[in-house]
Amino acid sequence: MRLARESYPSIGALVFMMAGGWLISPWLTLSLAFPLSFVLWFFRDPERMPERELSPGDFLSPADGRVVEIEEAEHEFVGRAVKIGIFMSGFDVHVNRFPVRGRVEYIKYVPGKKWFAIAPKASEINERLYVGAESEYGRFLLVQIAGIMARRIACRVRVGEVVREGQRYGMIKLGSKVDIYLPRGIRPNVAIGDRVAAGFSIIGVKDDEQR
Repeated sequence: MRLARESYPSIGALVFMMAGGWLISPWLTLSLAFPLSFVLWFFRDPERMPERELSPGDFLSPADGRVVEIEEAEHEFVGRAVKIGIFMSGFDVHVNRFPVRGRVEYIKYVPGKKWFAIAPKASEINERLYVGAESEYGRFLLVQIAGIMARRIACRVRVGEVVREGQRYGMIKLGSKVDIYLPRGIRPNVAIGDRVAAGFSIIGVKDDEQR
């Protein structure tokens, strides 16, 4: 089973404590087996392929979870755009991926609250990290939003980096929502309530008028 690299410090600490606990009592080591199993399960990072061969203008989901928002929104990097919000429960894979090929041009961290990520205002008041990129279809924006259980937002990319569709770019430890702002000419391919998977589900397609 592949694990997200963000898991290494937690796994290392637990293994060290288990080794030390064995010198005191085998039962102490066994008591740490459950936390270790949880960490291994939470940080799982399965390989993914798109649900079908990609067509020009197809955008993959950046996160596993349930679609909870599809609405018009605005941000300084993309202007007016359609935003799709994906809520990740504690049972979902939490590794996030790029939806399409592009070049990273914008990264901004915004401190904030850690309220329930499914709340309508979470995208505006919670701790979050913006990653914007330029693709051949226009600019798009990804927003990792911390929730009530989140401990850290991890981002693996830098401004100027060229990325590919499905590439892993980070995760939210123990939380909880990812927004994607689609470029103009790309329309949502999902509905509220749909389940999606990062790097697998196609959540945006080129508008028929743009083909």
